[in-house]
Amino acid sequence: MLSDTSNDLLVLCECSGTVTNSNVPPEIPPEEGVKAWPIYIVPEERDVNDEFNAKLHALLQAEGKSMGDMRALFSEPEPAPSSVESIIRAVGDLLDKTSKPPSESGGYRRLRTFSGTVPTPAGEEPFDHWMEQAYLMVEESDCAPKEKRRRIMESLKGQALEVVRAVRLSEPDITLEKCLEALESAFGLAESGDDLYFAFRLQCQQSGEKLSDFLRRLERTLSKVVQRGGLPASNMDQARVEQLLKGAVDADLMMIQLRLRERRDNPPTFLDLLREIRTEEEYEASRAKLTQSTVC
Repeated sequence: MLSDTSNDLLVLCECSGTVTNSNVPPEIPPEEGVKAWPIYIVPEERDVNDEFNAKLHALLQAEGKSMGDMRALFSEPEPAPSSVESIIRAVGDLLDKTSKPPSESGGYRRLRTFSGTVPTPAGEEPFDHWMEQAYLMVEESDCAPKEKRRRIMESLKGQALEVVRAVRLSEPDITLEKCLEALESAFGLAESGDDLYFAFRLQCQQSGEKLSDFLRRLERTLSKVVQRGGLPASNMDQARVEQLLKGAVDADLMMIQLRLRERRDNPPTFLDLLREIRTEEEYEASRAKLTQSTVC
């Protein structure tokens, strides 16, 4: 055949014997006025079985297993050493039994669909709830960034998907955090961090609302304040306690029991505070039941 890079003619020769540089000349002697033909020897291919055995031993060593562990998994009583299918099946069984199955969500459930349609269609997640789960997955999940990106893209459709595609087209190496910020700008509240902080400071406990529910509602708003830059994350614990003291209008006795005013300078975290409040609520509920049974 003719060479792709020149007008030279290439000839492929296959020999039944062993061909090496020691028994083949480097070129064919030319005739008068003709350029010599160089000879190139293709290196002998490695034995397929040797290469497979090397990979097999490396795989077993990485899994902390031996050939003895694998032989016990053969379906045939005495498998032939050359049965490649049996070896592959045994390796698959070994990995299935010894490998720890990866969690489908890396510790977090799959994100529900978000399209940006208003009102929110049935089966989709409101933007605030979807964004909370997305940030939590991006920041806390142990899976690789590529897997996180796949989960985000799979959960988006319609206008929301178009927004992310547009920002990725303009900036191919954009981070997931920047993609979420773009969605926040397109579908989130227009208030600044200062506006959200002002709204946070106005929140009060509603009639009949348990203190633990009020605390959770405060936390949702406070998280948005921090995300928009209205408050440093290091000040969240103090701001949470101060607003709880200010906005709790139906839990005076519980506030005394929790001693939150005395703990302003060293406030508990959200989870610790929620645990304390729920414990106190359960104690009050048990005491109320006991009082009712005594009266009856």
